[in-house]
Amino acid sequence: MEQNNLMLPRMLKEKQAAEMLEVSKAALRRWRREGRGPQFTRLGRCIRYNVRAIEEFLAKHTSK
Repeated sequence: MEQNNLMLPRMLKEKQAAEMLEVSKAALRRWRREGRGPQFTRLGRCIRYNVRAIEEFLAKHTSK
């Protein structure tokens, strides 16, 4: 049997992502509606955030 060594992205639940960004879950929800937050994945009713997408979002919104 062939074995693949896939590197799956680390996914966070909404609460974990909000804690990482130090914002409320309500802020994340508003950002999703407005299309201005970090990229997310919808799995049925579940929302997940890729840690790398959050890091990229933070880098993009960091002042220089």
